[in-house]
Amino acid sequence: MGRYRDFVHLPLLTRMHTKQRNSVNLSGQSPSSRRKYPAATVVLTVVTVPVVLTITAIGLFVVWPRMISHAVGLVDPNVNCTLLVPTNPLSAKGLATPYQLSATDAALGPCNENNPGQSAFVQALIYDPSSGKLSNYSPLVIDQGTKPLVAPIVPKLPKNAVVGLWFGFNATNLQLQGAKANTLQNAGCINGMGQSLFSQFAYCNAHTFFDAVNTGIANGKVKIPPLGVGKDGLPCPTTRDFSVVDQDQSDNVQSLYLANADGQTAQFSAKNQAKLPEATLIANPSDNRLLSSFIDPTLKCQPWLIPDLTDNNALVATMATDELQAQARQRAPIALIPLNDPMTVVADQAGNTTQNMVKTNLYRRGIDQNPAETNAQASGKSY
Repeated sequence: MGRYRDFVHLPLLTRMHTKQRNSVNLSGQSPSSRRKYPAATVVLTVVTVPVVLTITAIGLFVVWPRMISHAVGLVDPNVNCTLLVPTNPLSAKGLATPYQLSATDAALGPCNENNPGQSAFVQALIYDPSSGKLSNYSPLVIDQGTKPLVAPIVPKLPKNAVVGLWFGFNATNLQLQGAKANTLQNAGCINGMGQSLFSQFAYCNAHTFFDAVNTGIANGKVKIPPLGVGKDGLPCPTTRDFSVVDQDQSDNVQSLYLANADGQTAQFSAKNQAKLPEATLIANPSDNRLLSSFIDPTLKCQPWLIPDLTDNNALVATMATDELQAQARQRAPIALIPLNDPMTVVADQAGNTTQNMVKTNLYRRGIDQNPAETNAQASGKSY
């Protein structure tokens, strides 16, 4: 979802209830869209302070007293941050090594992970080709020069595991930087096209990951769940349903972190929640989270859930499985990244943008979408 309107910084949750109200279109689509959703007011019962999260036609908004402590960062935060990618990020050791967030240009101010306008997120998917099993792991992001609140769990990877990484960001431009000169290249990391960043999104080894999983699907080892039918009688939506997507679809992840008032962070898990009762949740809102956490429950639909190695195999939704399911199950019309997506256009120094097929297809490659071969296949007007 788009830029500044999407950040969320939540207190630690214990219970969530939804109440339906008058019908509105959550995705901001035109009245001709085929599905509309009831507006939802989500009332959260929390450990620290009460909070009301409201879903509107343009995004998710949170108001809570403790956010005032971050007010300085929210007034005019540095929107350009750099994420240091650890050595061998696709290995068990690399997954458990915290990523470090810093300002791309320190003169513009700091970048802090617990500032909801600057938070960066990493989501790893692990595929076992021998069994066809998929699992999630959420590598931790910390501020450069700090230590984690709790040491990250070192995941046990199956033999010959294929690992993919996806990144989300709550500000404007997230620049990946390798711990070593060859880190990003060796891990197949794509941050955009050359110096033209995707903005909030990046990935590592996604193409290899999707190739392996799609081979497993073809061989019958990976079973993609059916979409089912919503209580409105229509097929349950995916991240490629025009009733869900906005101007920059499939751009963030569902990873969550815990943070304390001093800015230190920890992986999200039931164990860490119990250990850190005063911690707050940091989230990366997106079409993916909107679908799996709000739209699906409202329609009585079930997202594809896989075990989370970060949280004792609790079942979670992930960006990669969202996209795999959408690739296999979404019926026409299908929303595929267009040439005029804000994250795939190329801007010059004056801020003028041009559409670029290569960059658009690089983005599509990272989310298991078929490449466009002609401008008509990626037409923003048709989209």
